[in-house]
Amino acid sequence: MKIQIALFVCLFSVSLAASAQELKGTVYDGGSNAKMANVFVRDLNNNQVTMTDNNGNFSVKAAPGHLVVFTSPAYLSDTIYVVDFVPKTIRLASEGVSLQEVNITGKRLSFDPRRDYRQVYEKAKIRPLSPTSWFSKDARDARRLKKFFKREVQEREIDEVFNKKYVSSIIPLRGQELEDYMTLYRPTYEFATSSDAQAMLLYVNDTYKKFKALPPEKQKAGRLQ
Repeated sequence: MKIQIALFVCLFSVSLAASAQELKGTVYDGGSNAKMANVFVRDLNNNQVTMTDNNGNFSVKAAPGHLVVFTSPAYLSDTIYVVDFVPKTIRLASEGVSLQEVNITGKRLSFDPRRDYRQVYEKAKIRPLSPTSWFSKDARDARRLKKFFKREVQEREIDEVFNKKYVSSIIPLRGQELEDYMTLYRPTYEFATSSDAQAMLLYVNDTYKKFKALPPEKQKAGRLQ
């Protein structure tokens, strides 16, 4: 009986190893058709994660029947169901103005990469006695993801104090004009996290005056083309 169990476990492990393959492809901007770098790619079944390179290419371990999601700021997420391993072409659509509103007390602030992606931080560690921790693809990807997570956490902290609901309660801009202003004058992480309410109020009022003083074409300088 023990031999049969051992044989079953061995065959099951081999089957899993055989089914897990590298899912590859390229991610494009759905509007401009430009290749997209730093798109977050995650297999929802095995929690494998990676990011697209500068040419929009990705490679992530997956298996038939898995769901793989593609995420990038200001774009709608896209999810595919893995059927085969033919290289995939993914096109992400822009969120649009109405979907970029930040929910300060909602799901966005629950993001905790150290809790949700522990394996990334483990792989990102550089161990002097382990050459693979320096040069392996997994280790390099993990370090890129770690930097991405750091930026994402900082962006969310900025959104806590500089969002449409708050800004529009101070200045009369609305719609695309508000979007343009907030893109041009988005505060730095350092300023957003070190300023009190009075300092942020002064910042919004001062930058609003600067924005209105710009020629119309300069006001649109930060808009995606």
